[in-house]
Amino acid sequence: MTWVGRERRFSSIDVEAMKVSTGGERVRLEGLYVRVSGSSGQESSLEAQERELRATSTGEIVKVFRDRSSGLREDRPGLNALLRAVGDGDVTVVRVTHEDRLARFGVGWLKHLLAIHGATLEVLHPKQFGGREELLEDFVSVVTTFAGRLYGMRSAENRRRLLAESGQCQVRGR
Repeated sequence: MTWVGRERRFSSIDVEAMKVSTGGERVRLEGLYVRVSGSSGQESSLEAQERELRATSTGEIVKVFRDRSSGLREDRPGLNALLRAVGDGDVTVVRVTHEDRLARFGVGWLKHLLAIHGATLEVLHPKQFGGREELLEDFVSVVTTFAGRLYGMRSAENRRRLLAESGQCQVRGR
């Protein structure tokens, strides 16, 4: 480095030397993320996702992060733990079977967040379409999500009603 007036100047040889990596490729520290929407059952789906991700792994698997929650929820413990691990540098590659396992919407934001911390997202089965097909799939996801929530609310109301009728609990607000 040399000073020319108030500016620093570096030789091109020094700049190229700084570009050289420190001993080859960066170590692949993989965080596998698996998710199902329901809070009970579906264990076989979680296991199948994990089995498929493990079988295709090309790095060191640091941890498997699991959630049993909607892909629309932002407060998923497994996802939050995964993002902390990425932020701490413990995970350099996040792997999922399908993009919607990570999130129903906003995956682009998550990819950007991962990139800020030097991590990447790998989707084992990426979407193969765009345009209208992608818009239609997003629409179906929204309808499916709201229908699931509606049925969940109805189910909870029915459980409360049945418990009240059986005398096992009191109904509040009536």
